[in-house]
Amino acid sequence: MELSERITNIQPSATLAFSNRAKEMAAQGIDVLNLAVGQPDFKTPSYIGQAAIKAIEEHEADSYTVATGILPLRKAIANHINEQHGTDFGARDVVVTNGGKFALYAVTQALLNPGDEALIPLPYWVSYGEQIKLAGAKPVLAHPSQGLKVTVEDLEAVYTPQTKLLVLNTPNNPSGEVFTKDELTAIANWAVDHDLVILADDMYGDLVYNGTEFTSVLDLGEDVVNHTVLVNGFSKSYAMTGWRVGYAVAPSNVAAALGTYLGQVSGNMAAVSQYAALTALTDPRGKEEVERMRQAYEERLNTITSLINDLPGVSVTKGAGAFYLFPDVSEAVELTGFQSTDKFVNGVLEEAYVSIVPGKAFGLDGHVRLSYATDLATLQEAIKRIGDFIKRHQK
Repeated sequence: MELSERITNIQPSATLAFSNRAKEMAAQGIDVLNLAVGQPDFKTPSYIGQAAIKAIEEHEADSYTVATGILPLRKAIANHINEQHGTDFGARDVVVTNGGKFALYAVTQALLNPGDEALIPLPYWVSYGEQIKLAGAKPVLAHPSQGLKVTVEDLEAVYTPQTKLLVLNTPNNPSGEVFTKDELTAIANWAVDHDLVILADDMYGDLVYNGTEFTSVLDLGEDVVNHTVLVNGFSKSYAMTGWRVGYAVAPSNVAAALGTYLGQVSGNMAAVSQYAALTALTDPRGKEEVERMRQAYEERLNTITSLINDLPGVSVTKGAGAFYLFPDVSEAVELTGFQSTDKFVNGVLEEAYVSIVPGKAFGLDGHVRLSYATDLATLQEAIKRIGDFIKRHQK
């Protein structure tokens, strides 16, 4: 049976591929340490689960909801965003989706046409480019001229009259880098001057460390807000990856278009997850739980950064957010005689039993991404195994 060009033109998710391979090995009894996927090791807070049970027992979750999500949840999200950023969104500006990934996909479907171009700063999350291609548009990658954060000059270098959208992800997956307010202001103003849509992925906005201040593009004034579609969700901050609750906040005409799209492709996401998310956002315990997890991630970051920098041929910039590090392993690859970063990463998995993801999947070869969303003992053992692997193969 012949497949469509649309589907044959996209690549499988590298993060899921490496994570799935690690799970297969673990099922065979191999002691694999999986640092490949952004899966918090914390359990969903119990008060959230109890709210879901209550919704089931009281039959609130038995029926279809509107495609854009239950009204109390959309109101709560709008209020949350307004409190954080001084904006004036209402429930009609919010759509609830089956995870943040689907929110991003829906936005590209609603806004992009064949022939449009979308700018993606490197390094980038693996699905941005493939989702843009699925919309018939062209992903255009903007390389940072220095470090791991792009500048206006880097974006201007790849801008064309066909450019319609700019993806901004801070804190960044995979690097953990966080744009300062001044850096973000310059980029957002440049986008407004070019009349671009800013697709702001703020998924890790609650997870910043060591006194870092998170700035969202929604903090940068009315002109920027009017050019922005925000995507966020509950998976990372609330350890709710399996509940699949994401959302988009957008100007009303865009939100309405997203609602029409969702009504045709998904109906509505699971009602029980919506009631769980409502409690996550409105219960006073939510802020305490988020802060507890944030502090644990901060401790891990502060502990493992120096351990990684001590590995032969490896260097890493200490990120300020999310729960990933993006070490440069190009020297280690050369030291160990592997022909590519991909082969080095495969060797680490097959011999050291540690699953990480090659940087090529995120647009920057010579790097690897590792997640520190697991306990500190596991992280320390994983880094030790990688170090032993490098020393064993060192020429």
